[in-house]
Amino acid sequence: MKKRNFSAEFKRESAQLVVDQKYTVADAAKAMDVGLSTMTRWVKQLNRPGNPGD
Repeated sequence: MKKRNFSAEFKRESAQLVVDQKYTVADAAKAMDVGLSTMTRWVKQLNRPGNPGD
């Protein structure tokens, strides 16, 4: 299986499903066709203090 690369914009928009639109992490991961652990990491990164998205 080849490792997929995602743009920073895709990661941010995906994580915002959880943060802003109140999706569960599992539902957001399924909707965006990414793994659960991947989505969890993106959400943590988005919520990190000093994140440019804040």
